[in-house]
Amino acid sequence: MTDKTMTADEAVSRLRSGMTLGIGGWGSRRKPMALVRALLRTEITDLTVVSYGGPDVGMLVAAGRIRKLVAAFATLDSIPLEPHYRAARERGAFELMEIDEAMFLWGLQAAANRLPFLPVRAGLGSDVMRVNPALRTVTSPYEDGETFVAMPALRLDAALVHVNRADRRGNGQYLGPDPYFDDLFCAAAERAYVSCERIVATAELTKEAAPQTLLVQRHTVAGVVEAPNGAHFTSCVPDYARDEAFQKHYACTPWPQFAERFLGGDEPAYRSAVQAWHKERP
Repeated sequence: MTDKTMTADEAVSRLRSGMTLGIGGWGSRRKPMALVRALLRTEITDLTVVSYGGPDVGMLVAAGRIRKLVAAFATLDSIPLEPHYRAARERGAFELMEIDEAMFLWGLQAAANRLPFLPVRAGLGSDVMRVNPALRTVTSPYEDGETFVAMPALRLDAALVHVNRADRRGNGQYLGPDPYFDDLFCAAAERAYVSCERIVATAELTKEAAPQTLLVQRHTVAGVVEAPNGAHFTSCVPDYARDEAFQKHYACTPWPQFAERFLGGDEPAYRSAVQAWHKERP
């Protein structure tokens, strides 16, 4: 079996400007932030990002890396609206395709199954169709004759996700309460890169939790990155909760100041800067 381990910088070196990039997690929960930070250290830009948005979206739009965003929301959970996303959207910094959460899910399902679209009831009778005039409807060919939204496949050139555990072959395991559709992001992508809190032997994966937690399958994964605390400052339950104090600081700090202090170096420099900030707090 192939050893797919690599560093975060090696993983993002395989990305290119103009790609469609899926980012797993949900809001401010189990986001692949170490990979996002590595991406911010490159010159990659002009991205179409597909995400249940959180600080991944906030940071990338603030840095001017996103041309188009496909999302159902952008939230920090305990802070309802991602502030850097909001500021960038208000100044018209990127194109937005805002869709219903279920439409987003079925778009990933369609891409994962290599279908051009899937019919879905979500979105009917709402302004989703008005604000997305490119969307189409289809009529059931059966006796019911029901009308559905034809949700197009959200095909991804690459995907970034973070899980609790993985092996060197690319099998990924979540240990928290929700998989957050990370397996679909991987299946919908041409190449997926998985960061994890800890790489373990394959046999160890089923000792810590049930086989049903192994949703990310190795045939969908191109690279595995061991990144302890790699979801910080978002949560990665049960390994750690969200760093609420630091998230509040991120939300309240102008982007140039935040980026200069915390994102100017590599991952060890980021961790050191965060530790120093916590020590400075009254």
